[in-house]
Amino acid sequence: MFTSKPIEKIVELFSTLPSIGKKTAQRLVFYILRQDKDFALSLANALIELHEHTLYCSTCFNFTDTDPCIVCSSQTRKSRLICVVEEPQDVTAIEKTREYKGMYHVLHGTLNPLEGIGPNEIKVRELLQRCTTEVEEVILALNASVEAELTIQYIAKLLKPLSITVTRLSRGLPVGTDLEYTDEATLARALEGRVNVQ
Repeated sequence: MFTSKPIEKIVELFSTLPSIGKKTAQRLVFYILRQDKDFALSLANALIELHEHTLYCSTCFNFTDTDPCIVCSSQTRKSRLICVVEEPQDVTAIEKTREYKGMYHVLHGTLNPLEGIGPNEIKVRELLQRCTTEVEEVILALNASVEAELTIQYIAKLLKPLSITVTRLSRGLPVGTDLEYTDEATLARALEGRVNVQ
């Protein structure tokens, strides 16, 4: 397909990345080839450094280059509030809102019995260990999926005897969405989670 085996190899590697198809991979490779050699070396070194210096925070299991991470070591955040998310990128999404001031716990997945993913394959045990300290509320901020719903129910059941308030993100209509184009499940959740008009 290509006149160069190195090009073919890099296109194949790039196309294994999420949301990157063959055409996008090809464009990226040709972009890199048009840059000077220093750019390619900087990119290669950054990727090596990413792997060598990135680790899990021993408290929240988010990716970090220091342990504990900057959130867990912060003196200004609410240590009695833990927001549970599926993946590290979910922490980034919540932080962008600038609204949340508590701690995090990254599960690194959800329960999925059909795929053989049980509580031992994600960070549920570690969450329970954290909740034996002075935690007042756990916010379950998982994605809207069947597996996430199963995980939410499972964690809520485990936390109930600990007298911790367990909440979840409200589900509803995104801003700018017409009702006629909204799926039934989202509309049903929006009706269930309705609030008083002030």
